Amino acid sequence: MKNKSYITDCEGPLTLNDNAYELADYFIKDGGELFKILSLYDDYLVDVVKKENYKAGNTLKLILPFFFNVGLTNEDMVNFSRNNIFILENSKELLNYIKENMNHYIVSTSYGQYIEALCNYMEFPFENTFYTKVDVDVLIKDDEKQQIQKFKKQILENPENYKLFDEIFFKEIPKMSFYDSIKDIEVIGGEGKKIAIEKIIANNNINKNQILYIGDSITDVEPLEFVKNNNGISISFNGNKYSIKAAEIAIVSKSAIASLLIADLYNQNNKQVVLDFIKDYNSSDNIKELLDNYKITGYTKDNFLNTFNKDNYPLIKIIDEDNFDNIVNISSKMRNNIRGQNIGELG
Repeated sequence: MKNKSYITDCEGPLTLNDNAYELADYFIKDGGELFKILSLYDDYLVDVVKKENYKAGNTLKLILPFFFNVGLTNEDMVNFSRNNIFILENSKELLNYIKENMNHYIVSTSYGQYIEALCNYMEFPFENTFYTKVDVDVLIKDDEKQQIQKFKKQILENPENYKLFDEIFFKEIPKMSFYDSIKDIEVIGGEGKKIAIEKIIANNNINKNQILYIGDSITDVEPLEFVKNNNGISISFNGNKYSIKAAEIAIVSKSAIASLLIADLYNQNNKQVVLDFIKDYNSSDNIKELLDNYKITGYTKDNFLNTFNKDNYPLIKIIDEDNFDNIVNISSKMRNNIRGQNIGELG
């Protein structure tokens, strides 16, 4: 049994995708804009209203009636996902190390159809993943189609009218014949991700104090805080303000090799060594010598030095009040640059 465990979100730390947004943008007219509006509404319900029993990431649930309305099928989702996987640079090199040396799991808000396609592509065990299970092979009545189309028009024309959205999603849609296909869906986001990690711990006899978790969005707040509070390694990778506020460590990088460096260091040492390394990393003028001093050799060292040089070393910092705003700014720019502004700005 391996001692340390690596648990990660996939969209952001491993891939450049936001699969649900991409599905909406491709299959629904004005679907990308619709998804962005609903994502902001989702953030509002979580961060401002703090709606009871509402999980971050429920945009994946809110968008479903509009998928039903255009006749999206499970097969469509699978085929689109297979043909639209865009991985972060060096993700496979990271996962090759993780699979060999650490317990490894993906805990993602994404739809299962996408996660299965990603696992096939990355040669990652699908049985080691948690995801949002949906079935979109749902037929709806003609009059309900017209009503959903009307809702879509209202949302697009009134993007900040959250009282209207409350009426649509919590009063009108629950009356519709297809609602049974939606109401019991468990979105694996926020608290759902934390619950998934607790299941991983219980089912696999994993030490909750020896987990490295990487996330990038509002759906990662609870798992990041859980791992941080249990003295594990919590990392916001190219994250937004929500994940940076929740994490202990921030990484901003074009490449997953920056995550590999910290994972390898943690796998071979305790948390304090990782924190000491990060402090030294930010004051060192000889990174090669620093890697040698911390006995980071072979696969990790070669990949790091071949990927980066003194002009583009990744940001790796312990987050505090003094550097928080600066990290958010730098991370947001990287996030938008490598994932595109439409996806980068999603919560």
